Amino acid sequence: MRHSDDPPPPWWESGTVYQIYPRSFQDGDGDGVGDLAGIERRLDHVAALGVDAIWLSPIFPSPMADFGYDVADYCGIEPMFGDLAAFDRLLAAAHARGLRLLLDFVPNHSSDQHPWFQASRSSRTDTKRDWYIWRDPAPDGGPPNNWISDFGGSAWEFDAATGQYYLHAFLRQQPDLNWRNPALKAAMLDVMRFWFDRGVDGFRIDVLWHIVKAEGLPDNPPNPYWRPGITERDRLIQQHSTDQPEAHAIAAEMRALADSYGERVLIGEIFLPNDRHARWYGTPERPQVHLPFNFQLIENAWNAASLRRVIGDYEASLPTHGWPNWVIGSHDAPRIAARVGEAQARAAAMLLLTLRGTPTLYQGDELGVGQVEIPPERVRDPQELRQPGIGIGRDRSRTPMPWDSSPFAGFSTVEPWLPLNPDWRTRNVAAQEADPRSMLTLYRRLLALRRAHPALAVGSFALLDAAPDVLAYERRHGDAVLRVALNLSAEPRPLPFDGAVLLSTLVGGGDGVLRADEGVVMR
Repeated sequence: MRHSDDPPPPWWESGTVYQIYPRSFQDGDGDGVGDLAGIERRLDHVAALGVDAIWLSPIFPSPMADFGYDVADYCGIEPMFGDLAAFDRLLAAAHARGLRLLLDFVPNHSSDQHPWFQASRSSRTDTKRDWYIWRDPAPDGGPPNNWISDFGGSAWEFDAATGQYYLHAFLRQQPDLNWRNPALKAAMLDVMRFWFDRGVDGFRIDVLWHIVKAEGLPDNPPNPYWRPGITERDRLIQQHSTDQPEAHAIAAEMRALADSYGERVLIGEIFLPNDRHARWYGTPERPQVHLPFNFQLIENAWNAASLRRVIGDYEASLPTHGWPNWVIGSHDAPRIAARVGEAQARAAAMLLLTLRGTPTLYQGDELGVGQVEIPPERVRDPQELRQPGIGIGRDRSRTPMPWDSSPFAGFSTVEPWLPLNPDWRTRNVAAQEADPRSMLTLYRRLLALRRAHPALAVGSFALLDAAPDVLAYERRHGDAVLRVALNLSAEPRPLPFDGAVLLSTLVGGGDGVLRADEGVVMR
C-alpha cells in the first residue's frame, strides 16, 4: 500500500497507456493505410487526452499475413509505415510532448519470410535449423502431435524439401521460434537492445506465455467443455504448448535487460487464470514483466455482481510487489461500446480510469466507436477467414480512426483499407471536441482527474457495499479519500454514500440518486 510520503512511483505505475493500431490511426501518404508520419501528425490529440504512453502494434517489415504479427525483420520498419528515420522522428516528437513510446515485441514466432527461417528450412544441417521447432512425422506420416493452431487446423506444417514438420501456434506463415536454443535467445534479446538503444520506453510482449513448449512435445489433453461454435483451438487444453516453467526464466532475463536501461516497462500478453497469471510478476529478487496484461474486463459479463467478483479476485491474487493493470478494449477484442452500449461505455470509461492499476486505452474508444459491420468481401482478418461464422473476427476493432466530417473522415484521401464506423460523420474527433457532453470530453476529464488526485493514480483500493446493480469502491492516498459508484443498470439506484461529486459521467443530477447508467467520483 502506498502512502503520501512514499517516493514517486515509476511512470508506468501512475501513468496511462494508449494503444495505436498503426494501419488505422492516420494515413500520411494517401494509400488508404495508416503510417508513422500519420501518427506523428496526430500526436497532439493523444497528448491532449492526458495519457502518458503510446503502444504501437507491430510496425516491423512483414508480408502482412497476420498484419504485422508475422515479422520478417525485427530491427527494421515496414515500408508501408515508413522507415527508421520516420520512426526516429515519431519517437522524438512523442518525447517532446512528454509521451513515452512502447513497441510490440513478437517473440513467439517470426514470418516464414524472415531470413532466419529461410535458412532454417534450407537444410536439416543449417546452423539455424534449431532456431525453429522441427520434428519428424508421426509413424503414420501425420503431424508429430495433436496440437491445434490458434487460427484453427493443425499447428504443424509439413516441409517436403526436408521431410519434417515445423510448429506454428498461429498461421503456417508464422513458424514458432525455439527459445530453448541459446543462440536464438541471444539474438532476440539483441533485438530488444536495438530498440532500447534507439530510445523506446518499453515493449508490449505478444503471447508471452507461448514462447516455450514442454520437452518432448506431448499431446495436449482434450477439453471436456468444448462444443462446436467456439474456436477449434479450444478443443484441447493447451497444457504442454503454453505457460511452461522455463518461460518464466526468459521473462526474468527480459526484465533484467529492461531494468538495465532505467525506467523501461515490459507488458506481457498473458491469458491465464489468476493464480498462474500472477506468477508472471516473478519475485522481488527475480522480477519478470512489470505488467502481465489483465483482460478480465473484456472477458466477463458486464454486471455489478460479476465485476465485483472479478475485481476482488484479481486484487486478491496479486503478489505484494505486483501492480495491477486493466483494459476494456484492444485490436483483438470487440469494441466496448459494441459490447455494452454507449450509455454503459461511459460507465466503463470511469471504471477503467478509477480502478487501482495501470489502464490501457484503445484508439477510438474515447469516441465511443461501436459496432462496425464488415461486409464479407471486405473481411481482411485471417482468423475470421479461416473460421467464419463464429464471431471471432478482429476487423471490427481495427477500423480507421474518424477525425472529422471531411471525405474518408480525415483519415485518408482515398478509400481506407477497412470500412469506417457508419456514424463517422457525427462520431469523430472534431465533432466531439466541440461537445462538452461527448465521450471524448468525458475521457479527457477522467484523465485530468486521475492526474490531479494521487488517490486515483496510485492509492489503495477497497470494494464497498452498495445496492444491486451498483459497483462501488474507495480509493485512498494518505488523508485523501475518493469514492466511486457505477450504476450498471438502466434504472435509477440509490447512491451508496454522501459527499461532493467531483465528476459524473452525465450532466446534472445529485440528490442521493444514481441515474440510469451513471457513474460518479465523489470526495
